[in-house]
Amino acid sequence: MDLTSLSHQFDRKKRECRVVIETPKGRRNKFDYDSQLEAFTLGGLLPEGLAFPFDFGFVPSTLAQDGDPLDVMILMDEPAHVGCVLTVRLIGVIEAEQKENGKTTENDRLIGVAAHSYSHENVQSISEVSKSLLDQVEEFFVSYNKSRGKKFKVTGLHGPSRAVKRLQEAIEAHEAKK
Repeated sequence: MDLTSLSHQFDRKKRECRVVIETPKGRRNKFDYDSQLEAFTLGGLLPEGLAFPFDFGFVPSTLAQDGDPLDVMILMDEPAHVGCVLTVRLIGVIEAEQKENGKTTENDRLIGVAAHSYSHENVQSISEVSKSLLDQVEEFFVSYNKSRGKKFKVTGLHGPSRAVKRLQEAIEAHEAKK
């Protein structure tokens, strides 16, 4: 089964959707889902000392500006495993531009909280996450992209309503492509 075409199960009122984990928290291996193979592949290795600060994945049945499903970083108590499907409540979005080979692409990262979380169960907005932690997450994306020959520039940090808007746009883009 192609996981990119799995139902996103977006519930606008609860701000919840389904997410597929590609890379678990604390991992240096960057995994990518290959819809042709219907399998996860090793997409790269982060440099020594650099690891994903939280679980990272995508919302299925979406299409982001970069041509891939919409990216999501998930706050949760313990790392999930590659391929795990879970429900996430959107709390915000890191809007960003990514530059590679002279081409600039919008490449936003939704921020969500796992529906099954004790540590983050009451977090409703990115404004409730410490500025220090958000700065570290932004720096991770800058460093991660730099290690892959890309330039990543954060252009905005917004709350749940903007995250929902970005998700709705990606759902509509996916539907239009069908």
